[in-house]
Amino acid sequence: MEFGYFAQCFVPDFGYKDNPNWEAERIRDNLEISQLCDRHGFKYIWSSEHHFLREYSHMSCPEVFLSAVASTTENVHLGSAIFNITAPVNHPARSAERAAMIDVLSNGRFELGTGRGSSSTEVMGFGMPGAPRDPETGLADTEVTRGLWDEAIRQIPHMWREGAYSYEGDSFSMPAREIFPKPVTKPHPPLWVACGSPGTFEKAGKLGIGVLCFTIGTPDEIAPLIEIYKNEVASCKNPVGDFVHDNVMCVGFGICLDDREMAIDLATRSHMYYYQCLVYRWLDTFPKPDGIPEWPSVIPEPTHDEVKMAIEGGSLAVGNADDCIHVSRQYERVGADQYVISPLTSTLPMDVVRETIVNFGKHVIPVIDTDPVHRSTRQREAALSS
Repeated sequence: MEFGYFAQCFVPDFGYKDNPNWEAERIRDNLEISQLCDRHGFKYIWSSEHHFLREYSHMSCPEVFLSAVASTTENVHLGSAIFNITAPVNHPARSAERAAMIDVLSNGRFELGTGRGSSSTEVMGFGMPGAPRDPETGLADTEVTRGLWDEAIRQIPHMWREGAYSYEGDSFSMPAREIFPKPVTKPHPPLWVACGSPGTFEKAGKLGIGVLCFTIGTPDEIAPLIEIYKNEVASCKNPVGDFVHDNVMCVGFGICLDDREMAIDLATRSHMYYYQCLVYRWLDTFPKPDGIPEWPSVIPEPTHDEVKMAIEGGSLAVGNADDCIHVSRQYERVGADQYVISPLTSTLPMDVVRETIVNFGKHVIPVIDTDPVHRSTRQREAALSS
């Protein structure tokens, strides 16, 4: 199983009280940690794309952020988690161009994670031409984005591989045009999609693309979804791209310190539950579990005992290296191919985040990820040689 870092750019409002440059610092902190990951055995840096979601994520331009990472790293693959490829937000031709440019700048290290957006605040901020409207509120039905994504993901590989390419579709059309630059990765960068429900895991498998698992839950709760995907992708004969990309990435929190008790104590006051409440404040397509109050009410941060239970249960990579190995093994056990940590979706001090990355690199990753080659690279190269 491989390891990655997730750059979400969480910017809680209360940080501005003592620091008027809080937002800019948080963006630069994510860049610094990405560079540190490159030197400590992590294989991926993932960056989200979100718009208009105060506090939760100020990462509105992942292509710019990942280009900065590309210019200051050598080994990590750079993944969009996600690029919103629906036509009202980003024209699919622009998504194809942006992805290809990052691939060129990184010398073939880019992987295109895609999605349709999980928040009506985002989607309706860009307008939804042609979408059904609620007769009372006038708001667009965001379910239409499923079809928009499905149409776009099938056309982007054509844009990469062909010369002048034209398309007449339901959500977008374009006359014969050739996009530039072309990706340097052959036949093209690996494709991924954000998944949350059983239906999207199944669809990803049928299309032969990787899964970005943003489902909140324990490894055992996620296991049935991974099984659905693995069953489908194993029988995929006609992938949407030029090769079957069998890969599951799961995201979790992470604190890995030499001092176990300090790590647990920090987890109880890191605002990670405040961040989780923001998930359900903004991402209104996510089913809200019991116990999550309506915003602005928030759930209290976990107690020391609750953190220890989550570590033991394999759902919270907090503690020392042995704890983080234990949790990583739980994700590996249920079929995850990559475990991604997001310590900056909290208010942890930067020295703690730095120590976490270094300790993962020294003590956790070498135990679990023994293959120096990226899983996606092996699959892509196998397809080229067949």
